[in-house]
Amino acid sequence: MLDDFMIRAMLAAIGTAVSAGFLGCFVVWRRMAYFGDATAHAAVLGVALALLFGTAITLGVAVVALAMAVLIHGLSGRGHSVDTMLGVLSHGALALGLLAVTVIPGQRIDIDAYLFGDVLTVTRTDLAVIWGGGALVVGVLCWHWSALLTATLSPDLAYAAGINPRREELVLTLMMAAVVAVAIKVVGALLITALLIVPAATARGLAQTPERMALYATGIGVLSAFAGLRAAVLFDTQVGPSIICVAVMLFGLSLIGGRLRRALGAVG
Repeated sequence: MLDDFMIRAMLAAIGTAVSAGFLGCFVVWRRMAYFGDATAHAAVLGVALALLFGTAITLGVAVVALAMAVLIHGLSGRGHSVDTMLGVLSHGALALGLLAVTVIPGQRIDIDAYLFGDVLTVTRTDLAVIWGGGALVVGVLCWHWSALLTATLSPDLAYAAGINPRREELVLTLMMAAVVAVAIKVVGALLITALLIVPAATARGLAQTPERMALYATGIGVLSAFAGLRAAVLFDTQVGPSIICVAVMLFGLSLIGGRLRRALGAVG
């Protein structure tokens, strides 16, 4: 069955959407979108380093994304403007990565595949990495769920409960790096943050509890992955942008549905 490239592509997209759905809730709650951008943009530099040293692309992306995550975590505790530093790191890493992949001798690559994803070329090894990394992310988030949620809601309450909010923030940044490493093949470095944010933002208006929001975000991400892949095949478009476009459409529908419910409730 896995010899069919469409089946492999669908499994890869779904595996990525599951891990991104869970993590995306915390990205939305903690307003960490810029953290995600900086980590995801650094993935291009990881691609360049992997090509330079002849290692696996996923390994290069994972190492650089983890390094960026640790650096971001350190900067978030400083007194200076974190958003400015994140902007410098994000776009600096992206520019350096784009420059590096063009000057590496003896390498000719399709940079669009790493910027926007190329899920139709996933291999069995890629599937193992995507589902293994996704299982790790979901497992860690479930294990730390109570501590992460408490630290997100109130750092003071977390300290009173014996929870270190800085440690939990580090867990999130490391998990973000893991998602970047497994998602670059599916949606690319430029769209990874969108896969984290959009399904979670859609679920936020539908769920009444954090747990339901995580489940809804995962379901919306999986639906977006399935529909986006089908649309890409039908209209001959890139898969990564197609997945995100479907997710954005679902977000728009959720906003319209929410306003209609409020309008009907006011009339009633």
